[in-house]
Amino acid sequence: MKFVWLSIFIAALIWSAINPKDQFTWFLEVIPALIGFMLIVLTYKKFPLTPLLYTLILIHMIILMVGGHYTYAEVPLFDWIKEALDQSRNNYDKIGHLAQGFIPAILAREILLRKHIVQGSKIWLNYIILSIVLAFSAFYELIEWWVALGTGEDAEAFLGTQGYVWDTQSDMMYALIGAVVALILLSRLHDKQLAKLESSKRKV
Repeated sequence: MKFVWLSIFIAALIWSAINPKDQFTWFLEVIPALIGFMLIVLTYKKFPLTPLLYTLILIHMIILMVGGHYTYAEVPLFDWIKEALDQSRNNYDKIGHLAQGFIPAILAREILLRKHIVQGSKIWLNYIILSIVLAFSAFYELIEWWVALGTGEDAEAFLGTQGYVWDTQSDMMYALIGAVVALILLSRLHDKQLAKLESSKRKV
């Protein structure tokens, strides 16, 4: 699995870096994936993650790389969907923000449970996870704002608002939806993998 994961990551990164639509936007979009990769490498032995989380992180990285290659407003498939469904904008960025809630929710859940930060109450666990996801989403929106202030028109493709006045608020809403869906769909599978991971650590 490790070799397959690494192969997919490297292949996606190389593809993304070849003739991107806008070099500056590519860098802004892909740098979180590169930082995430470095963190995975640094923590792989001391704090290995569940297979589920590794898979989700890779998917999120690919979403970032695709957005970086084309810019979020010009991903071809979503241009086609825009035309087919008579939408007013290319909505690939909403996939990115849905993932920005879906994947960090499981990441936060794994850390909170394995570090025994939250114990017993599933209600408090889910509440804290959703709070973390919303805080992360809001902070990312602040980063986009700071980049826009610092670089002016060069950041327009990075922002990807496409003239939508409520873009920031809808981005955070999609992150919240992603987090809720992740907790509903994946909590049981995640618990099984956490138990298996804990069992394998005891044997070592």
